[in-house]
Amino acid sequence: MWYAISGIDNDHSLEARTAARPAHLARLNALRDAGRLLLAGPFPAIDAEDPGPAGFSGSLIVAEFDDLEAAKAWAAADPYVAAGVYRGVDVRPFRKVLP
Repeated sequence: MWYAISGIDNDHSLEARTAARPAHLARLNALRDAGRLLLAGPFPAIDAEDPGPAGFSGSLIVAEFDDLEAAKAWAAADPYVAAGVYRGVDVRPFRKVLP
């Protein structure tokens, strides 16, 4: 089943986000390579493709896991969690309808 993982950034987390990004992307690439990643990306903190020093307000990942507990465990082990980028993470089942 698909699960939506939404991380909400702490204020002023851009430096920590930048430092943890390679490890974060490596985990996402592993999901992609296994055919388990539907989409992933950050929420810019301002209405711009590249928010520059304004940074990001969070991230959204939609990926396939065996169950909710597996999705929560994967999300809890994210490098952004360990680096203190996220102040909170929400994991919920997701049903893709369109496209």
